[in-house]
Amino acid sequence: MTQSIHIKNQTFVLHPCGGMFWEEKSMLLISDVHLGKVAHFRKFGAAVPRKAIHKNYVLLDSIVSHFNPFQICFLGDLFHSSLNKEWELFQNWVAKTPAEIVLVSGNHDIISPLKFEKLGISVFEELIIEDFLLTHHPEERQGFFNFCGHIHPAIRLRGFGRQNLRLSCFFKSKNQLIFPAFGKFTGTHTLQPKKGDEVYAIVEDEVVQV
Repeated sequence: MTQSIHIKNQTFVLHPCGGMFWEEKSMLLISDVHLGKVAHFRKFGAAVPRKAIHKNYVLLDSIVSHFNPFQICFLGDLFHSSLNKEWELFQNWVAKTPAEIVLVSGNHDIISPLKFEKLGISVFEELIIEDFLLTHHPEERQGFFNFCGHIHPAIRLRGFGRQNLRLSCFFKSKNQLIFPAFGKFTGTHTLQPKKGDEVYAIVEDEVVQV
């Protein structure tokens, strides 16, 4: 189940896969997929199941088919490290995805922009769309609302009987929304909400405000 929010008179739909759809622009925003991370770890001997490589592509196909966006914007750390065997899988995914794709580069995006441009993917340091600033690292800039990633935010919920549950989340403050990591082979960083913050946790197949 998705969750709709409104920012600066625009409508955004939060999806439990970890992406967000900007209705007025028909733009799907996704951050921190870290494609190639499984292949990178396997290359150096980590015992990671090969089938984990395909999980991100299944989720990408799911969210793209749900929204059918005109444009997909990745907010950095699309590919985890240098080129590896997963690049071919990524090429195939791009070839069969009808949406225009753009990348706001992150600290892990060390592959040459020319490789992305050959696939028809434009690469930017940041994007400004009307009153919205799209970056990888969280930024504060007067007059703009910032969409970003990098942090891999999570929220810790405590219940009766000392139960602890840590959930990936969309973390919204007054002028910023930090995206959860879309990639499933990534860690998280627990954030502590302050007064006025809004937290939208991903609970199985739902986005729930907590």
